[in-house]
Amino acid sequence: MTKIVGVRFRNAGKIYFFGPGQLELHAGMHVIVETARGIEMGTVMGEPREVDEDEVNQPLKQVIRIATEADEKTVERNREKEKEAFRICLEKIAKHKLEMKLVDAEYTFDNNKLLFYFTADGRIDFRELVKDLAAVFRTRIELRQIGVRDETKIRGGVGICGRELCCHTYLSEFAPVSIKMAKEQNLSLNPTKISGVCGRLMCCLKNEQDTYEYLNSRLPRNGDRVTTDDGLKGEVSSVNVLRQSVKVLVDVDDEKELREYKVEQLKFRPRRKKEKEKGREKESVRLSAQEMKELSELEDKGGKSRIDNNK
Repeated sequence: MTKIVGVRFRNAGKIYFFGPGQLELHAGMHVIVETARGIEMGTVMGEPREVDEDEVNQPLKQVIRIATEADEKTVERNREKEKEAFRICLEKIAKHKLEMKLVDAEYTFDNNKLLFYFTADGRIDFRELVKDLAAVFRTRIELRQIGVRDETKIRGGVGICGRELCCHTYLSEFAPVSIKMAKEQNLSLNPTKISGVCGRLMCCLKNEQDTYEYLNSRLPRNGDRVTTDDGLKGEVSSVNVLRQSVKVLVDVDDEKELREYKVEQLKFRPRRKKEKEKGREKESVRLSAQEMKELSELEDKGGKSRIDNNK
């Protein structure tokens, strides 16, 4: 068994594991550790615990020490220096006429490296820019290209729900989000209604996907023939996924009547998953090719955030 402690280096960033040694560590404490980028200060995210050795990437680096008041002041000074570095980098980008958007500047704790995060539509040749920045700051320079979701994660903001963005508060990795999820949840396929601040599909679509898949699996689809518990037969007019209710156009004495039933009151042939997907595809045919192209551009395959990798 190996004793480990989780440490996070930025808000909603990935948690990395270190050996606590003989130090008495508790959640919320600041510690100094050695990473692939150099010496860094991070926040302890939980009490030390023991795990099997094969669950941890070896060799496991040890926490150097608990952060002191002097270390806290060093971090504060670095934050001030980052503002100046950001301003200077903007000037250098304009000088070299590079098509890139600077997002953030970050010093490592020991000032051995200065990182600049940026977004761009394609590859950027920033070799001359790096030379200029190295001459100004006299330290190692790294320019890291990130995506629009990472940019939003850094900057933060408020979503249409009125809450602070999930990616900025607790999501350490981005989950793949697809148009299929919006269809499964019967949402309007209007890009302005299902995309987030970053311009990609909202991450919260993934949060509710499993629930909607289960609820939809229990319901018939519009147009299906069903038999009610009072012996009537009819055609499904509409369904309410969350309430698990179905409106059925039933045949009553040679007349059509619209009645609402709970799904438990109905008998119908459950559709296989492939059949349900084909049904949703038919419903989406009403969208033009241009509209489908715009929607597909909102999709994000997710994956590892590039903000705090290589720790």
